[in-house]
Amino acid sequence: MSAAAETERAAGDEGVAAYRFLLALLAYAVPFIFILLPLILFLIQSFYYVEDGAIIHEFTLRNYERFFTGRGFVPVFFNTILLCFGVALITVVFGYPIAYLLASLRGRRKYVMMVIFVVPLMMSYIIKIYAIRAILGGNGFLNRILLHLGIIDQPLTFLIFNLNAVLVTLSIILLPFAVLPIFIALERIPRSVVDASADLGASAFQSFRDVVWPLSIQGTVVGGTFVFVLALGDFITPQMVGGMSGFTFGRIIYSQFGFAFNWPFGAALSVILLIVVLVAIVGMGLITRRRYQI
Repeated sequence: MSAAAETERAAGDEGVAAYRFLLALLAYAVPFIFILLPLILFLIQSFYYVEDGAIIHEFTLRNYERFFTGRGFVPVFFNTILLCFGVALITVVFGYPIAYLLASLRGRRKYVMMVIFVVPLMMSYIIKIYAIRAILGGNGFLNRILLHLGIIDQPLTFLIFNLNAVLVTLSIILLPFAVLPIFIALERIPRSVVDASADLGASAFQSFRDVVWPLSIQGTVVGGTFVFVLALGDFITPQMVGGMSGFTFGRIIYSQFGFAFNWPFGAALSVILLIVVLVAIVGMGLITRRRYQI
């Protein structure tokens, strides 16, 4: 091979290497700029404070001290975590049978039902909340039906503008986010594995308990964690159906960035919420690494 050919080949290799480096740099730059960098700025902002309506750029821990010592912040924080855990539990309990039914369908019916189930995800979040309010409200569809049937004498008031309403609304809206990961996990289980357990004398319940459930628990944990994280950061639903008794941590954070104009304190509360999200994600990762694989 001539020297010119070797030089040309080396130049070509350098061009490919530079192109690959550029693609890798772009792949890392996008999440850094749009995800990691805002989080870093949030963390820095949480150590500032507000005085006389102006943000003072001096390091302080007063925002975190206020969270632990201020009245009402810690109880609302733990109530919100319990609420979101309840939402995750409800969506998994109701979502697993739905996902199991979808996975058991064959042919075109399966995908038609999946499309029907996924369509609500494309609807406006606000419209879905208003639709649920129209059902749960004092003059809503549910109360009218119960009154017409004579089951109740007066409209039920505990269904709206409290934490019960937030729990029900979030569970309905976030249900598809639990169903989809469970459905994918069930779809990955080969039919031959279930048939083999039946051939060995296992009943339908035994096959589910010893084969299907262990192999689908990863999707179940992912779906529950996904719903928990989404519910934890939601502030629109509590704002619209929670009322004064349905106050959540997300609403407190929203108020700090809104009319309170206390961005450093809102950033500190956001960092605390982010820590909970990271703990949930790490816990999900530890569980899903267990040997529930084919």
